[in-house]
Amino acid sequence: MNEATLFIVSTPIGNMEDITLRALRILKEVDLIAAEDTRVTRKLLSHYDIHTSLTSYHERNKVTKVDYLIGLLKRGKSIALTSSAGTPGISDPGYCLIRDVIRNNIPVIPIPGPSAVISALVSSGLPTNGFVFVGFLPRKKGKIKRLLEESASLKKTVVLYESPYRIIKTLEMVKDVLGNPEVVVAREMTKKFEEIIRGTAEEVLDRFKGRTVKGEVILMVNTQGPS
Repeated sequence: MNEATLFIVSTPIGNMEDITLRALRILKEVDLIAAEDTRVTRKLLSHYDIHTSLTSYHERNKVTKVDYLIGLLKRGKSIALTSSAGTPGISDPGYCLIRDVIRNNIPVIPIPGPSAVISALVSSGLPTNGFVFVGFLPRKKGKIKRLLEESASLKKTVVLYESPYRIIKTLEMVKDVLGNPEVVVAREMTKKFEEIIRGTAEEVLDRFKGRTVKGEVILMVNTQGPS
């Protein structure tokens, strides 16, 4: 492969088997892989006996690394972009690179695959005819309240990322602001300790009380009412 292209390559969110044949081929053929977490991507490459060169591209170095990567693309190199897990560009620094590559009229090709958001949503049992993804919540309580109210006004299933250390406080706020709606918490999707907890905000809160929450957490809130 010698044509300047940025490939947005989706990689497993937990289970190493969740990768497409096309993704494996692209990872083998590109000149370079720009990885959000080189340690994670290196394990994936080792598992599938892929020996493509790696470079880091993450939140802390994205400003300087974008110019470097675009320079390589302009010289005809092909690059695969990977996130630490799932599809790059969703609440991660991949967006900045993708945006600037497009501005430079360089082809961008998505290689579809795993997505924690979609996996959690379709297994939630909540309405999927319309949903709004809000990413990570802001830190300040007032901003969280406004975001929840604005999202709920759309009358769609609200999907968000949350830290395991904050999920209890967030559920309490969802209950207070939105009136104890139906919620689903998906934790450690596709991994050994995958867990999906369904119920009202109050019921799910009771399930979490007295335990330590670990792993990656996705919270979904039904603002449409009974389906």
